[in-house]
Amino acid sequence: MKVNVCSETKLYGMQGEGIHTSFIDCVDLLNQQNDVEVVVNNNGKGDVMHSHTYGPYYFWRGLKYKGKKVFTAHIIPDSAKGSIPFHHVLMPLVKWYFKQVIAYADVAIAISPMVEDAIKTMGTKTKVVRLNNPILLDKWKRTDGSRVQGRAALQLQENDFCVLGVGQLQSRKGCLDFIAMAKQTPEAQFRWIGGRPLFVDNIKDLDKAIASAPANVKFLGMQLLEEMPKYYAGADLFVFPSFQENSPLAPIEAAASGLPVIFRNLPEYKALYQSDYFTADGVAQFVSQIKLLMTYQAAYNRGILLSEQLVKQFDKKVVREQLITLYESLAKKPVAKRTSIVDKIRFSNYPQISNASA
Repeated sequence: MKVNVCSETKLYGMQGEGIHTSFIDCVDLLNQQNDVEVVVNNNGKGDVMHSHTYGPYYFWRGLKYKGKKVFTAHIIPDSAKGSIPFHHVLMPLVKWYFKQVIAYADVAIAISPMVEDAIKTMGTKTKVVRLNNPILLDKWKRTDGSRVQGRAALQLQENDFCVLGVGQLQSRKGCLDFIAMAKQTPEAQFRWIGGRPLFVDNIKDLDKAIASAPANVKFLGMQLLEEMPKYYAGADLFVFPSFQENSPLAPIEAAASGLPVIFRNLPEYKALYQSDYFTADGVAQFVSQIKLLMTYQAAYNRGILLSEQLVKQFDKKVVREQLITLYESLAKKPVAKRTSIVDKIRFSNYPQISNASA
């Protein structure tokens, strides 16, 4: 069986997003055994297409895969809140477009219970399956060497306690709260890794806050995916103050590297995670927990244990087996006549995109 895994993040250089990480992890996961052949984007025709993105390329490429299209829904319409300007005005259009994306797929993978609920409320005929994002533990495991490299890359002194945040620079990710934490915890060093999208909500306030941030916080910009293990290894604690998520990769990657993780207390996490984790309701609670973990070794050790339990839910072997079963069911299934509004659009003039590989 041959699977065509697609992502516009690879084609257009949008590699500072969790969606791109999921796409790369999917390709790497499938390539770990010889029971399936993987082709990426335009590099060949598969028996099944699996797309991680939802732009024009998804619809164009899918024309070759009638009845054989899988789409992983990494975001939902609510993800636009705090991410794009004028989201209140644009929300009806966002919801309409997302419905077309789901309707175009033959199977939609929901990465969390919240995503599953959001898809099902749209009323499309697309089959929905729940499947966790896989975590490749060996990729994120901390070593003495990666610890040393990470401390240097994070610009830390030998005895610095480093609090790390990862995500795009946008209000939804909690960047303003991260800066507030740094102001209230001068005894720690704070580092944020992530680029800023071209269009982002509340940009003036965000730029002003970054420009006036205290000396103990630094924004290191977007880093290559293959460089991220050393940054996690160099830090001492991971905080994730995002206001809306579905199944975020960054905190699980941090947990896989051995870091304690503090999440914002969100209902979607309660539905998603099967084990305990540290939470905070706002800046004051984040600061309180940061100082607790800095001061008491027993609390810090508990954080490490919680991370070890958390990552077990995302075991790559289980997810891979589920993916292969899904692909096989589609590859063997006779093509049914299903149409969406996108099927009525002519793509004959859509430009061929040059080959790309993962």
